[in-house]
Amino acid sequence: MTDPETSMLDAAMDGQNVEMDAEIAGLKERVRGSNINEQTLLATDYLNHFNEVVMLLQMVSDMPEILNEARAWAPKSYEDHFRESTVADRELAIEVYPHVPANFKRAFEQTIDQLNRLVEVVIDRLESQIEKDNQDHLRLVATESVRSIERLMDVAGGIIHGSSKTMDQAEIDALLQV
Repeated sequence: MTDPETSMLDAAMDGQNVEMDAEIAGLKERVRGSNINEQTLLATDYLNHFNEVVMLLQMVSDMPEILNEARAWAPKSYEDHFRESTVADRELAIEVYPHVPANFKRAFEQTIDQLNRLVEVVIDRLESQIEKDNQDHLRLVATESVRSIERLMDVAGGIIHGSSKTMDQAEIDALLQV
């Protein structure tokens, strides 16, 4: 037998859960037909922020001076990316981000943190290779490094589309060893 206070608290929590479920359902309805995934409430457009630096890094072996532009690239939060974006659903993407289901948000943010760290490591590594003035090795390091970033971007894209797969620490460490 439960006491009346516990029963009232449970009823209040159930009511709150119903309201939250209704709010999430409403948000999912609003994102239908947009570039925001209905399940995760995340948009792949955010990955364009990483595509920018990947394009620069791909050119480093042919134009080492472009590394300065890559170094100027800086991590950007999901919301900041959309605040500065011209994509049609930018305001909606910002609005729904706080409501991203916890399992997707946690995995997504962890993967983005890993991506930001990996980009920084790659830029440092390429700078070191430029200083050594070995064009062939620079090209190899640039190619492998970009592949590593793209692999992690694929994980982020998978999360955006509803996958709960992330990379474990050993996989991340392997990417950082490129």
